[in-house]
Amino acid sequence: MGIKFQWVCLVLTVQALIVAGEFFKPFNVSYDGRAIIIDGKRRMLISGGIHYPRATPEMWSDLISKSKEGGVDVIETYVFWNGHEPVRGQYNFEGRYNIVKFVKQVGSSGLYLFLRIGPYVCAEWNFGGFPVWLRDIPGIEFRTDNIPFKEEMQRFVKKIVALMREESLFSWQGGPIIMLQIENEYGNIESSYGPKGKAYMRWAAKMAVGLDAGVPWVMCKQTDAPEYIIDTCNGYYCDGFKPNSKKKPIVWTEHWDGWYTNWGDRVPHRPTEDIAFAVARFFQRGGSFQNYYMYFGGTNFGRTAGGPNIITSYDYDAPIDEYGLLRQPKWGHLKDLHAAIKLCEPALVAVNSPHYIKLGPQQEAHVYSYNGSKCSAFLANIDEHNSATVKFRNQAYILPPWSVSILPDCRTTAFNTAKIGVQTSIKTTGLDVASYSNDPAPLKLMAPYEVDYISKTWKFLREPIGAWSDSNFTYQGILEHLNVTKDHSDYLWYSTRIYISDEDISYWEENQASPVLTIDSMRDFVCIFVNGQFKGSAKGKWIKVVEPVDLIQGHNDITLLSQTVGLQNYGAFLEKDGAGFRGQIILKGFKNGDRKLTETMWTYQVGLKGESLKIYSIDENESTEWTDLPTDATVTRFSWYKTYFDAPGGLDPVALDLSSMGKGQVWVNGHHIGRYWTLDAPKDGCQTCDYRGAYDSDKCVTNCGRPTQSWYHIPRSWLQASDNLLVVFEETEKTPLEISIKSHYTETICAEVSENYYPPLHAWSLPKTSNGTISLNHTVPEIHLRCDAGNTISSVKFASYGTPQGSCQNFSRGNCHSPNSFSVVSQACMGRQSCSISISNAVFGGDPCHGVVKTLSVEMRCSSSSSTSSSLML
Repeated sequence: MGIKFQWVCLVLTVQALIVAGEFFKPFNVSYDGRAIIIDGKRRMLISGGIHYPRATPEMWSDLISKSKEGGVDVIETYVFWNGHEPVRGQYNFEGRYNIVKFVKQVGSSGLYLFLRIGPYVCAEWNFGGFPVWLRDIPGIEFRTDNIPFKEEMQRFVKKIVALMREESLFSWQGGPIIMLQIENEYGNIESSYGPKGKAYMRWAAKMAVGLDAGVPWVMCKQTDAPEYIIDTCNGYYCDGFKPNSKKKPIVWTEHWDGWYTNWGDRVPHRPTEDIAFAVARFFQRGGSFQNYYMYFGGTNFGRTAGGPNIITSYDYDAPIDEYGLLRQPKWGHLKDLHAAIKLCEPALVAVNSPHYIKLGPQQEAHVYSYNGSKCSAFLANIDEHNSATVKFRNQAYILPPWSVSILPDCRTTAFNTAKIGVQTSIKTTGLDVASYSNDPAPLKLMAPYEVDYISKTWKFLREPIGAWSDSNFTYQGILEHLNVTKDHSDYLWYSTRIYISDEDISYWEENQASPVLTIDSMRDFVCIFVNGQFKGSAKGKWIKVVEPVDLIQGHNDITLLSQTVGLQNYGAFLEKDGAGFRGQIILKGFKNGDRKLTETMWTYQVGLKGESLKIYSIDENESTEWTDLPTDATVTRFSWYKTYFDAPGGLDPVALDLSSMGKGQVWVNGHHIGRYWTLDAPKDGCQTCDYRGAYDSDKCVTNCGRPTQSWYHIPRSWLQASDNLLVVFEETEKTPLEISIKSHYTETICAEVSENYYPPLHAWSLPKTSNGTISLNHTVPEIHLRCDAGNTISSVKFASYGTPQGSCQNFSRGNCHSPNSFSVVSQACMGRQSCSISISNAVFGGDPCHGVVKTLSVEMRCSSSSSTSSSLML
């Protein structure tokens, strides 16, 4: 009775602390020239970027948990001003924008939080995170020494800091927040503003520190940051970065472990080995805080994608994919790297700088040693082509090209960045293969027999061309797109009427010519209609448009549909960028000279009728008169389609295949999934990827000749078991009959580990020997495999202990093979979500080939636990 009472009291106490925001014993955060200091102790910190609006609140806990399991100490996120204050003075901290809930979940997991307030964030986010209403404040100029802007910026930053303080979320209050950021990569554009840029930067720094948040502030890519602000590095590599003061630690705020993607582009991927190399080099050369941008990228739901032309997926080739599943081998290899760095932490924090040793022409060592009791070393081979054998402390070490070996005890290699010993995962939709494959095109796409069309019965509505409501207005001349729409919609209709005489028609017939419509400058997309008929379109950023048009005698209606595809998110003078048309709009080819349409009366209509009626929402949808869509229907542009569908069984994430469509937007149960556009990437440029050598976003690309994005994430929390409403707005002559849906999960897992691979990092222990050095308990390597949660290993497709050949999905037996391979692997793994197998002769019943280094290669299939059936495929 007493024990039960004490347990209830403990639970209530923990719950009370969480409600109050106290997740830790209150602690102070400071820094010196070596590291961030947490509660009086220097720390080597691994941070992972997760942007809370790019996932649903139901996903947050799992994402944070997987980050922690992966060896992350800190979660990093921006604060998205336009999401939190969509209307000036009206705040939104609900749903995906419930930042307090997100921060508290990070704290309750035992992780720290790095909050990058900005409030300019870039982030490939619409308008860089600025609310569009900010443009309308009289006299405003963004990100410079401008009073209206500074007042608005300070008001929002102050509100966020106050909110965090009110919720007791700073470290000194027992919360997880250990660091804040003001501005964002301002050093890239500061010179564009002249002296006012420098003045603004100093004002922003002073304003932020004056808010008394009680934790350090940083400015990334700001080499002239004041002495009380940590200046930090962003990039693919930051091992050579030095802050502008020896009193500041080396901090890497954005390690670009992938890259974003534009519509019509190839899909970039960054090799796992190169990411690990960059991280190891950073800590090798004195770094102390490294943040992955991104650790989970997520999805640009709704119209949040920046631009122009950034796709809906923000997967970023991150260690956790867009759907919240582990990307292997990236996640696992980096987890091992983080474990190795943590083993070195006692030595790394004990000294201010390492001892440098040159080991060869392109080989070097950095040694962290303190009083002979702590010693860790990093051995690097920066040769892009050749392995090297180096001698360090009278011992030989083989270093693969472009790699770093980590020696936590200055003797034994615990990890090498180029040697991957974790599983590879292949997802059902073929979304993930390029992240680990050296092949230029995806290895596995959905086979035809796997296609499951979402529905056979659809209904449709036609969207009117041009003005459709009493809210339209007429104005002489061309108005700037954003000044009219305020970004409440991507779409703005411009309509005008002109008269064509018999003389004009005769002139064109005699000369076998036709008039041409020209627009001096346009962004992002325009559709041209004459008398309600589609004539052409153009896409680009401030490009000239030239389109022949057919006109008839009498009155002709010319309608232009201007579209934004994500507002500019990077660069100076964002408030002046705008959208729509610039310069003259002219009809050329008339006998008596050009017609300047810019000077005529135009009727303006913001948005779509379907948007205004919210026909995508569950409540409003039923009041709309839809028409059945015949399978042989004549397709037209600008149509709304709807159907109801059942969700795939299980708990796996869900993907919608829109590769059969053209361009538009999609909603599920009233939730805006985002924009879609099936632009194909160029057919060339995808080559075999080699991790060796400096990376850039064009180096390792896939998807040549295929749509940039075909699959679109539907969060499980937005679905019910049946009767889910799907509404599609399609702008081209496509019908939805071939839209399909599929669960997204790890279907195939592979791994190969040799008996001479490094010992498992969990076998290492902290100092236990008489002189305090790290000890090694055993040296037997292991192979670890696991399916996603809710799935189990249902079949073993390949297993060989000996000298197997090939790679995942292409394994074959070598000359040496243990006959017990399948039985050992099957017994250890079948029917389980995860399994481990030691790599040793004893486990496999003897040595199948003496004097040869043996490897275990396996390939297995994962299936839903409810449908798993034991099978062994020989």
